[in-house]
Amino acid sequence: MQHKYFTFLKNGFIIELHTQTFAIPNRRRRCCIKKAVGLLAALLVLLSSVSAYAAENAKILGDANGDGAVTVLDVTTIQKHLVELEKIEDETSAIVSGNGELSIADATLIQYFIAGLIDRFPAEENSELKMTVNSTPVTVKWEDNEAVAALKTAVKDKPLTIPMSMYGGFEQVGSLGMSLPRNDTRITTSPGDVILYSGNQLVVFYGSNTWAYTRLGHITNKTPEELTQLLSNGNVTITLTY
Repeated sequence: MQHKYFTFLKNGFIIELHTQTFAIPNRRRRCCIKKAVGLLAALLVLLSSVSAYAAENAKILGDANGDGAVTVLDVTTIQKHLVELEKIEDETSAIVSGNGELSIADATLIQYFIAGLIDRFPAEENSELKMTVNSTPVTVKWEDNEAVAALKTAVKDKPLTIPMSMYGGFEQVGSLGMSLPRNDTRITTSPGDVILYSGNQLVVFYGSNTWAYTRLGHITNKTPEELTQLLSNGNVTITLTY
């Protein structure tokens, strides 16, 4: 008896087939092969259907009429809906303002987007993890990793307030009160880096240090001088919301 393994990729799915072959007559062998080919063909059809369904049902923010693109037709669709000439069955993609209710403001924002006056909708910004230092909001470009995903989940229902302390003349550090997934690598930080230390400490740098950390993000709307002014004049409080 022989064991054989066949592995292939189809639409992002890895499929592994395990077969056993025996010393059997040719007629039965041909029958087994036909059954295996039929099963494989059925699996390919099923995976193609799943992929097509996922693509068909993917929602695009701003695509009010569901045609797969954000165009002036979506503006018209919203306007007709508001005066009850048409009805948008699912308003999720049409509400780009992020305020939870479809209005003429959504049509206006889509016009701004089409004209290139904005590159994203407020509803997208509302879904971002936000950080405030004392009373100063800062813009953070967050990493796409397990630690940030876990942090978003932790603060989804309730803001997280972290008392920070100055340390070493180059950072503010505070306990998260929880442990996050970590993937520490030895890195040299720069002003604005937001770091996870030891799995449970939040560190925000206004200077530089070399150590084993997990990157969380980087503050993008402050210069090194502004960060020094914000973070080097005593302990601060950081608030995270999502």
